[in-house]
Amino acid sequence: MKIYTLSTCGWCRKLKKLLNALEVDYDYTDVDKLSGEELKKVREEVKQYNPRGSFPTLVINDGEHVVVGFNEDMLTKVICECYGHPEEKVKGEIAKC
Repeated sequence: MKIYTLSTCGWCRKLKKLLNALEVDYDYTDVDKLSGEELKKVREEVKQYNPRGSFPTLVINDGEHVVVGFNEDMLTKVICECYGHPEEKVKGEIAKC
C-alpha cells in the first residue's frame, strides 16, 4: 500500500492514524515536502491514480484499488477485502480517528 499525502493535511493524518491502528503496513510520501524533479515526478504518479491530484490518495497493488480522500465506506471496503480485517473493527477504528 502506498499513500500520497500532505504533511499539513488533517485527512491525511487521520488515514495514517487509521492504518497504524489496524497495523496495516504502508509507505507514504508527503508530497509537499518534495521539490524540483522529484515533486514533478510524484505529482504525475498521483495523477495516474487520481486525476484531480487531491490528497490523501491511497493506492493498493499498483492501482488495483484506489481511494481518494478519507472516504469511510471505500476505506472499510478495501481494508476488509485486501487485509482481512472484520468490518466492525475497521468501522470502530474509523470512529476513533
